[in-house]
Amino acid sequence: MPFGAESQTAFKVGLRRTYVLYTAGFIALIGVLALMEVLGMPRNWIGYVFLLVTVCLYAGIGILCRTSDPEEYYVAGRRVPAVYNGMATAADWMSVASFIGVAGTLYLTGYGGLAYIMGWTGGYVLVALLLAPYLRKFGRYTIPDFLGARYGGDLPRLAGVACAVLCSFTYLVAQIYGVGIITTRMTGISFELGIFVALGGMLVCSFLGGMRAVTWTQVGQYIIMVIAYLVPVFWLSAKHADIPVPQWSASIALEEVTQRERELDLDPAERAVRAMWQLRADEMQARVQALPASWTQERTRLRERLDGLKEAEAPMVDIRTLERELSIYPASVEAARIAWSQARDSYAAQAAPAMPHAEPYPKPTPEEQANLRNNFIALVLCLMLGTAGMPHILMRSYTTPSVSDARMSVFWSLAFILLLYFMAPALAVLVKHEVLIQLVGSSFADLPSWVGAWSAVDPHLLEIVDLNRDGIVQRAEIKMGGDVVVLAMPEIGGLPYVISGLVAAGALAAALSTADGLLLTLSNSLSHDTWFRVMSPRMSGARRVLVSKILLLGVAFCAAWVAARKPADILFMVTASFSFAACTFFPALVMGVFWKRANRWGAASGILAGLAVTTWYMARTEPWLRELLFGIARTEPVSLWWGIQPIAAGIFGAPVAFAVTVVVSLLTPRPDAATRQLVDFVRRGDE
Repeated sequence: MPFGAESQTAFKVGLRRTYVLYTAGFIALIGVLALMEVLGMPRNWIGYVFLLVTVCLYAGIGILCRTSDPEEYYVAGRRVPAVYNGMATAADWMSVASFIGVAGTLYLTGYGGLAYIMGWTGGYVLVALLLAPYLRKFGRYTIPDFLGARYGGDLPRLAGVACAVLCSFTYLVAQIYGVGIITTRMTGISFELGIFVALGGMLVCSFLGGMRAVTWTQVGQYIIMVIAYLVPVFWLSAKHADIPVPQWSASIALEEVTQRERELDLDPAERAVRAMWQLRADEMQARVQALPASWTQERTRLRERLDGLKEAEAPMVDIRTLERELSIYPASVEAARIAWSQARDSYAAQAAPAMPHAEPYPKPTPEEQANLRNNFIALVLCLMLGTAGMPHILMRSYTTPSVSDARMSVFWSLAFILLLYFMAPALAVLVKHEVLIQLVGSSFADLPSWVGAWSAVDPHLLEIVDLNRDGIVQRAEIKMGGDVVVLAMPEIGGLPYVISGLVAAGALAAALSTADGLLLTLSNSLSHDTWFRVMSPRMSGARRVLVSKILLLGVAFCAAWVAARKPADILFMVTASFSFAACTFFPALVMGVFWKRANRWGAASGILAGLAVTTWYMARTEPWLRELLFGIARTEPVSLWWGIQPIAAGIFGAPVAFAVTVVVSLLTPRPDAATRQLVDFVRRGDE
């Protein structure tokens, strides 16, 4: 049934009314919970209410939007207005890594963290200019669909499926891992149970309604994210400068932070603590170098110390500490090598002078300055290309009514993302001001309650150790993960606990919205592009949707199982997905739109070459990967190209992919007339 202009207008009016009521209802919920907190409602109950209400909201939208129609399931009926598609895209993009990670990265690295904001934002400019309108004009369901039609045959299509799985699965695992952390802190339930509770709400949405349900859920999730991010930032801003303008308050706070950083750099106690961390790092390095003998010697030494304490009737706390240390002692020489190498790196990081927040390249030597500058530029470019190649973002181009709407939806996406990204630098400065001014220099006996609460969730998120036993908190004694900056920000700033629950609900919405998009990308690529297009072309539409739903369940539970194992280096694997997208999808899609001579052999060879170079560089330069794949100890020096870290490996793979695509395409037969006509049609302009 055609969806005309009059129907579209009525549809927009109904959407506006629905989401205004939705927003008003959520604000009313916050007000009621704030009142209940004042009246004595237990904190964990507030967390339960936020978790229950939000997950039920998302599940309810999924139930209302259930469908088995392929057009609705895969592309939401192609009738999502540009502004709402922009909101859904922003929610799809604003993963838990962005929602809580951007401000955390800025907190930890200062100026250097701006590379993420610039790269991710710049990627949307590339999407708007180079890809979104042309993919919408093409008008099918998935990104491998475009590769299969443009380049012809199953080889490019299956290469696209493989790349979609590679880019999306580790990203999905990270979202579910973040859900586990957030729900644990909100409610106190176990990490594993938190994963599967939130996973249930996510599955009801994506399983029943596909892109139709996911789109309207993501619009609702974006509203919650914006409220959850902006309310505490403006509140904290008003607390600092009596002016609810975060950028103004942050500029005032930054001057105090800079002055405090200079004082701490010259503080003898701080320098003594850093020296103690360096001694521990050197000790771990000596143990690693002395393996395998050191593994036996250290275990024997611990047992002798424990026996000595028991004979001397030492305090029970000292005995229990040694017993705990023995219980977690590495079970083998190889386990000791890994554990001691990680401890060495952690201690060395604690021993290093803190990065000044406002200085771009504060390293003392010109070579180190050049390396920081090169890495900043490389990371910006890699994230730009990777963002423009991410399949779960590009899929949103198919859901708008027209090509012009596809362009406008990218504009709205940037506008809605800006609301959050514009606040992240201010939030990082305000939190750092609280930590450096209020926490550093305080007594261990008077530590605020949030320190113990977050340390109990995961010591990697927050750990404060009185290393020099003076009872005073030094900056070098604080080990703070980036993820805790946003999640603990209300507690750090002394705001009511209901704001903490609100922020956690926003982070949960960010994780679930991206996870829904990634789940659909993975299941649709496997069902539509592999099962239907390659294996069973005569499959009916209803059966295709059923297969996609079954595969979606399988992918979801597989990702949840991996996340529940708490895999190491998950942050690296997530950022690696951008490098993979930059060196595979982006070159193939851009060449497919703008160069008629590109053919299937060139595209497939380019994808393979770009992926090979990127993977090889990562494997040879990322310490844990190098040790896993080649058996090279982490202590061995790493040879970097122009000082570029493996997180930006895609910067090498993308040019190789473009070059190989051009060379192989010129050496092999040109595409047929039908393919050239498809390119002309895609580039002809708006519908």
